[in-house]
Amino acid sequence: RGSMRDPADISKTFFQSCAILRFMGPPRPDPALPHPEEMGPDPNLGILLRNPYLEFSSQLLDHLRTVGYDDLRPAHLVVFQHIDPAGSRITDLARRAQMTKPSISYLVEQLETRGYLERTDDPSDGRARLVHLTTRGWSQITDALSHIASMEAELATALGPRRMSTLRRLLQELQQTMEDRRT
Repeated sequence: RGSMRDPADISKTFFQSCAILRFMGPPRPDPALPHPEEMGPDPNLGILLRNPYLEFSSQLLDHLRTVGYDDLRPAHLVVFQHIDPAGSRITDLARRAQMTKPSISYLVEQLETRGYLERTDDPSDGRARLVHLTTRGWSQITDALSHIASMEAELATALGPRRMSTLRRLLQELQQTMEDRRT
């Protein structure tokens, strides 16, 4: 009989393996390939951005679960991040979230079943449907935004208001730079 391993244990094992590879270096089948030290700083900027984001999201989700939204999963947060207050089409949600239409549709369906979202006819196009937040969805958004403000205040205390302001400004500049490079 097989047993499911705790995802936290799997993640820990994965990151320990990554740390070992960083220490020892991966096998180099081709001497022409660059050595990890030649590939740039470690951790790279993507990891430095991703890890705090994942921790931030995890803390937010933990809070939401304690205040009654225990049916939410990490993947659901992307829908709440990208839904328009007046409603969104699935195609727009997928584009904003950089996901496929089937993937975002699956998440929307789950959130609709759980009472966070509803679909209505799009008044500007009878063939299309809009995804809207329900009262429960709006309540979750309100609770999430309140907790995010608390988390940011804690970070400002830890970093200092000036450094927090600098961090926000640099992240906004980075976001704009990345968007400009994409176009």
